[in-house]
Amino acid sequence: MAVQTSVLNVDLPVARVGTWRSRTLIIVLMAMIAGMFWVDSRYPALMKRYHAGSQIKASGALTFGTVYNVDRSMPYTDRVSRTTINWLEANRVGMTFSFLFGPAALAFLATLRRRRTGSRYMNTLLGTLAGVPLGVCSNCIAPIARGFYSSGMSTESVLAAMFASPALNVVVLAMTFALFPLSLALLKLASVLFLILIFVPLISSREQTTTPTLNCVIDVPLAETWGEALIAVARSYVKSFWIVFRLAFPLMILAALLGAMAVELIPQNALAGHATLFGIVAVSVIAAFLPVPMAFDVAIAFILMAHGTPLPYVATILCTLGIISVYSLSVIGKTISWKIAGATYATVAAIGIVAGLIARAFA
Repeated sequence: MAVQTSVLNVDLPVARVGTWRSRTLIIVLMAMIAGMFWVDSRYPALMKRYHAGSQIKASGALTFGTVYNVDRSMPYTDRVSRTTINWLEANRVGMTFSFLFGPAALAFLATLRRRRTGSRYMNTLLGTLAGVPLGVCSNCIAPIARGFYSSGMSTESVLAAMFASPALNVVVLAMTFALFPLSLALLKLASVLFLILIFVPLISSREQTTTPTLNCVIDVPLAETWGEALIAVARSYVKSFWIVFRLAFPLMILAALLGAMAVELIPQNALAGHATLFGIVAVSVIAAFLPVPMAFDVAIAFILMAHGTPLPYVATILCTLGIISVYSLSVIGKTISWKIAGATYATVAAIGIVAGLIARAFA
C-alpha cells in the first residue's frame, strides 16, 4: 500500500520519498550544503565587503576580482574571453552551491503535499522568506529557482525568492544604507519592495492560465528503514540534479559569454558628462541585463558616485544592476514563461529609468 504525494508535471524526480526518515535525510543534506556555503564562503565575503566601507574595490568589469587582467587596448574578442573566464571563476563557489542546493530543495519539496497556498500574496511572502537567507546573487539563485518551480511552487513564490535573495539580504541592505545618502538607499529599497509586493502578484495573476497543474503522482511507501530511505533520497537527488543541471548549466555558460560581450561594448567614458534621458534609459537597459555577483551593484554604484558620476546614473544602476540578469531571465523563460521573463526585464528597466529621473529631479 502507498500514500500519494502530488508534484509538478512529469518532468519531476519520481522517487519513493515521503516518510519522516526520508525527509530527515533531505533536510540534513540541505543543511550541510547551505551551512558549508554560508559559513565558509558567502557571509565571510559579504562581511568583508561591508567592513571595507568606502574603501571597497572592484577590479573586474563584472566581478570584484580577476583571474586575467583586461585592458581596453586589447582586441574585443580577447577582452570578452578574459571577462568570461573572470566571471566563471568569480561565480564558481556560488554556482556550485546553487547546483547542489537546488536539487536538494526540489527533492525535499517534492515530498510535501502542498508547496503553494490559494493566496498569491501568501505565496509571495513564502517565496520572500525562502529567498532572503539564501544569500546568493541573481545568477546563483537561478538554478535554485528552477528547483523550486519544478517541485510545484507557485510562480509568485519563485519570483519573490529570486528578487529577495540578492536585494533583501541583511548585509547587502546594511551596505546600501551605510554607503549612500538615505534618499538613494530608500529609493533602492522601494524599487525592490515594488517588484516583490506589486509586480510579482500582478504578473502571476495575469499568467494564471499557464500555471502548470499538479497532476503527477508519486508512490510513497508507508514505512521504510533508514537504508531504504537513504537509497530513495539518493535516487531522488540524482534525478533532481539532472532536472536542474541540464537546463541551468548551458544557460550559465551562455550568460557568462553574453554578459562579457555586453559589458565590453560599453565605451570607457560612457557615464561622463551630464545625465540625459537617453543615457538613463541606456544605463537601465544594460544594467538590468548584466550578470553580476552579490553586492556588486552596491559596490560599483558607490565607486561611480565617489568618482563623480552623475547621480541619476548612480540611482539607475543601484536600482537595476544585480536584481535580475540575463542568466536569471533565461532560466525564468525556459522554466516558467518567456512572457514573464520579458515582463520582468521590462519592469526592472522601467524602475531604473524612473529612479534615474527622480534622482535627476532632486539633484
